[in-house]
Amino acid sequence: MKKQLLRVVLASGVLGLSWPHAGVAQNRPAGQPQTVPATLADDTTQVVNLEVLPDSLAAEPVPVDSVRLAWLQTPPELRDLVGDRINCFETDAPHTFNPAVMSFVKLFTERNRKYIQRVLERENVYFPLFEKYLAKYNLPTDLKYLAVVESALIPTAKSPVGATGLWQFMGPTAGDLRLRRDDWVDERMNPEKSTEAACKHLRYLYGIFHDWELVLAAYNWGAGSMQRVMRRTGKKTFWDLYPHLPKETRNYVPTFTAIMYSMQYAQAHQLHSPDLKYRYAEAMDTLQVGGHALDLHRLSQACGLPDSAALLRYNPELRRSWLPEGYRAYAVQIPAANRPQLAVVDRETLFDYCRPQADLPQPLQPLMARLEGVVPFPTRTLAASGGPREEPEAAAPRFRRVRHTVRRGESVAAVAERYDVTPAQLARWNALRKGKALVPGKQLVVFVPIATPSAPPARALASADRKPSVPPRLTSPAARTTGTAPTTASMAEMAAAAEPLKAAIASRNPQLISQEAATTAATLAATDDSVPTTYTVRRGDNLAKLAESRGLTISQLMAWNQLESEKVMPGQKLRLAAPDDDSTPSTVRLVSPRTTQKPVAAARKRPEPAVADHKVHLVQKGDTLYNISRRYQGITVEELRRLNHLTSDEVKPGQKLIVAR
Repeated sequence: MKKQLLRVVLASGVLGLSWPHAGVAQNRPAGQPQTVPATLADDTTQVVNLEVLPDSLAAEPVPVDSVRLAWLQTPPELRDLVGDRINCFETDAPHTFNPAVMSFVKLFTERNRKYIQRVLERENVYFPLFEKYLAKYNLPTDLKYLAVVESALIPTAKSPVGATGLWQFMGPTAGDLRLRRDDWVDERMNPEKSTEAACKHLRYLYGIFHDWELVLAAYNWGAGSMQRVMRRTGKKTFWDLYPHLPKETRNYVPTFTAIMYSMQYAQAHQLHSPDLKYRYAEAMDTLQVGGHALDLHRLSQACGLPDSAALLRYNPELRRSWLPEGYRAYAVQIPAANRPQLAVVDRETLFDYCRPQADLPQPLQPLMARLEGVVPFPTRTLAASGGPREEPEAAAPRFRRVRHTVRRGESVAAVAERYDVTPAQLARWNALRKGKALVPGKQLVVFVPIATPSAPPARALASADRKPSVPPRLTSPAARTTGTAPTTASMAEMAAAAEPLKAAIASRNPQLISQEAATTAATLAATDDSVPTTYTVRRGDNLAKLAESRGLTISQLMAWNQLESEKVMPGQKLRLAAPDDDSTPSTVRLVSPRTTQKPVAAARKRPEPAVADHKVHLVQKGDTLYNISRRYQGITVEELRRLNHLTSDEVKPGQKLIVAR
């Protein structure tokens, strides 16, 4: 009862809004359907059925099929005409007519007419060649239109995925069909060889599927992919498999049929035009190169061709405009009409003329005329050096080739960081694919930069034969960092302390030079008041870092501070100089220049042992032999391996390495 009452109220409200005023006549709009009122038992309610029109926005959206839409927009007369023409083709090639084929026919004959017109300009060049090889392998002649679908009859066409040539062969398929590819020649772009390979491949596919529509689909998608989808769906024909194929393969067979129709009925659709530049096949001859270096631009000039790049169009398989000396036997295609011009000269003269520009002798630099009594103007090298020009030395190698074996869990970035190279360099050297993980056990080639040692000073080169033992530290790091200028008194004291060393160097006695050098170093260190004698350990410090920054060794710091290990704690105080009591045997007693010369003489008579035999580096996290060799001047990775008896470049954190003797 409540529902009936609600309907009555709603209906009366609607009628109250839409009922016309009394005395005003209303006409029904044209085209609007008449509504028949339904009267209830009490004649007080009128029910109106408002139906939603098909083109209303409230209607449920229906997906638009482009093929169906093109079929409906095509006049029936044109559909019947095209269908009759295609069904009358006497060929084994695919020629089924349906809405999909009709949509592509309209594309090539109406919207994209220029595509077919460009193909019509070149068909007389390549179709006779295609027909010859199709007849040789007993294949349908109309398969020649497959090259139009693939490359539009452009022999140098390349797809985004790497397919090349008239028949768009991929690299693996070209290798299976014995099409040669190298840095100079790619036979996929050779019209004759690629056409014969395509015929062999089509015959192989027909032996698998025995249906030309499936053969064309497999030519596009691959035989294995077609066999898998056939096993998965159980379908045996192309049009049954049509909904299960990718878009490109689904449109492949209708495109082939539409192109075959458009080219055979090009005149009926006014595709031929006087403005088209039709090309025709020419009679060709060959020139055997026989391993000679050859420049095709110069050969074009020798043939009398007006365009120097004409032979590149006759030989599209050549990837460059010249061939190197000693290349395999190769035959260059030249027009037969221009062959008599090459017969005027012998082969040696012709090949000497056609040598590449890089192999031709270069002109000599002009020399100034030498006149008697006139001094020639000196060259820049002679004026700068003051002597005769020297032969340039051979450039030293800048990189060292290293082989790295990939371990489990290693990445390209980790290996590159280990050898101080970039990941892009490592990927380029080993042809690594982006985003692909490294396989454990794989050998990688790394070109490690070789550190070029800085040139030693002239004074050190002059005394290289004597090889005096230089102490580890002759100047204080504090003086170097702060840049404090020494006073006149301290300079005089340093000069006085260095006099014995000068006398020892003048005597050319190696043992005496070593003794005086050690004594002078100790004296200069004691004279310098700016050198701190103690240091408070901070967070992150270690003995190796402290010793390296102050020109000391770890053995010295451990002996001066009576340490049993290399571990130090933050807040710990360390001595940075030898104690005065001479309690440690590995130190040299510091002598003040203000004292008498007697202790100095005694120290000179009793030489102490060397300050340190080795300089040690504590390996930190992320260190490599190459990084360590760059921190210490004059040492290489090979020297680090020899000093530490290493068999590989691997080092571990906490490992001690000898970096100098």
